[in-house]
Amino acid sequence: MKIKICGLFRTEDIDFVNEAKPDFVGFVFAKSHRQVSKETAEKLKNKLDKNILTVGVFVDEDINNIVEICNANIIDFVQLHGDEDDKYISELRKVCNKKIIKAVKVKTGEDIIRWRNSLADWLMFDAGKGEGKTFDWSILKNFIRPYFLAGGINESNIDDAIKLNPYCIDVSSGVETNKVKDKNKILNIVRRVKNG
Repeated sequence: MKIKICGLFRTEDIDFVNEAKPDFVGFVFAKSHRQVSKETAEKLKNKLDKNILTVGVFVDEDINNIVEICNANIIDFVQLHGDEDDKYISELRKVCNKKIIKAVKVKTGEDIIRWRNSLADWLMFDAGKGEGKTFDWSILKNFIRPYFLAGGINESNIDDAIKLNPYCIDVSSGVETNKVKDKNKILNIVRRVKNG
């Protein structure tokens, strides 16, 4: 099982993940208190352990802006966290060869069914857009396609998340204290995912 630590925006965040060794980290290019510019993301990527893959998080972004960041080799994967549909994903694929993760806001089982044949390489099931809330994980029980699980995952419910056996667990606010990344929380949650 893989783990992604999302929303890095300070140089010390990079120090924390270089020690913890998650599989992925996320740079948020959309409006958020964790938002980074292309220039900041590039500086952070240059400090990052080469074995950790980077994900760029975008919300209804102009495709040309995504391509520019991809072409600069700042990110290894594209995560779409807005209202992008398969038409948008298809257009993005024509001009960008990065793997695509499509975030799906889950309220009911219907949301999961509607997206199961998406053109994205992976789906990410989340309760919202960085709101730090969970949804009813039991509705994922029979979902076969590999997926990312996000939304409100922290030290208190990580074991339940692991039991679902997602492809990757995505954590952001769950490893923060006062809206910034917390080294000990990152080390602990990565260790727990890696040790199963």
